[in-house]
Amino acid sequence: MSGSKLAEALGRVIALRKELERDANHKKRWLEVKQWQIERLRATYADFLASDRYRAAAEFFLDELYGAKDIDQRDAEAQKVAPKLASLLPSRAVAALILAIELEEVSERLDIEMSRTIKLPITAKTYAEAYRAASTETERVKQIELAERIGSALEKLAKVPMLSSMLQLMKAPAAMWGLGHLHRFLQRGFDAFAAMRGSHDFLQATNRRELTINQRLFAGDPDPFRPVD
Repeated sequence: MSGSKLAEALGRVIALRKELERDANHKKRWLEVKQWQIERLRATYADFLASDRYRAAAEFFLDELYGAKDIDQRDAEAQKVAPKLASLLPSRAVAALILAIELEEVSERLDIEMSRTIKLPITAKTYAEAYRAASTETERVKQIELAERIGSALEKLAKVPMLSSMLQLMKAPAAMWGLGHLHRFLQRGFDAFAAMRGSHDFLQATNRRELTINQRLFAGDPDPFRPVD
């Protein structure tokens, strides 16, 4: 069952990406939205990115949860063999993958909607306008909560005995099956959370900052991205 859920979740993301491939201009605007968001996140989490303890986890969140992914890797063949990958992994690892793809689906749907109408060049003002037009506050809270759930799932995975060795052995088969992106997510997430030696403070801070910025954006705050205490 978990394997079929993983395949279904991948299928929904593939469908969203196909929409972008049909319109080069829309894809370009989507990439600009993604890049602007990455720069904003790097500013919001500059302290974590400068920390020896939290840098790997912060980079993981920026790249794997919010970065622009390689669309070419998300094809129908990869979707077909996703249950095979799931059958080789602990149930906790599969659950983390499903959560990650659910977050990707939510994020892509909202980013695609934003990129339809956002005014260029992107500024804090034009971003805030498009953000409110493309989503509801409840949808964004769900997105933020999903990210926190993924972090909690990875914290548990980091404690699974022998998982690191298992992931190393699965690298080549995952790449052969077209699922290297899923393997990379698990490997980077496992390594980052294992090295952090406890994620409570990190996850609490990221959740608080994103919820506060979300509230400011929907309240029409003129400076929504200022530092969160």
